[in-house]
Amino acid sequence: MKDINKMGVIFDLDGVLVNSYRAHLESWQSLAREYGTTMTEAQFASLFGRTSPDIIRELWDSVSRDQVLAMAERKEALYREILEQDFPAMDGACELIDQLVEKSFVLGVGSSGPPENVELSLQKLGRLESFSAVITGKDVTRGKPDPQVFLTAAQRMDLEASQCAVIEDAPAGISAARAGGMTSIALTGTAPADKLRHADLVVKSLRELTPKKIARLIRIKERSGK
Repeated sequence: MKDINKMGVIFDLDGVLVNSYRAHLESWQSLAREYGTTMTEAQFASLFGRTSPDIIRELWDSVSRDQVLAMAERKEALYREILEQDFPAMDGACELIDQLVEKSFVLGVGSSGPPENVELSLQKLGRLESFSAVITGKDVTRGKPDPQVFLTAAQRMDLEASQCAVIEDAPAGISAARAGGMTSIALTGTAPADKLRHADLVVKSLRELTPKKIARLIRIKERSGK
């Protein structure tokens, strides 16, 4: 039986715990050079948020399925090499995780990224053991705005969806949290505030969040039933 007094927080990874924009850009640019082309930051920005196979098909014509998979794996390996050398944690991420653990929140990660990327990021944060559930792209078949990734996390955290808050930086992620019946907290940066206004709360920094504030939002959501 689930503990109705427990509360959980599910973090997206990229743009929430890890300031990964630059590392993703540089890894795509390195891949492009290896395959004899270039990628501008404008191109990257226009494709940001799409899956790696989709981006590869957009940039390279007539690549086979096996080539797409190999290129996608290479891109992620390049990305991890960059993180190993220079890990850009989001400001306030470690502090918020520690505060939530101290107040007995159950923590999870809901990311569409590869498991190797997610594990490396949590290790670099030094907080891998703080999370009861880590859901990656390998654990789900449907991407955001479908709520599958967050509902799977809640299930593994042994919590009802209504007991959880999701912290996201993307409009599709906020939509997924809402579709799953969870409290949604939007962090601006990747997307402007006006694109995130369907969230229950919009903040500019993780330092604006506290366990008390998150708990209050969850209780309000539970009482409203919306």
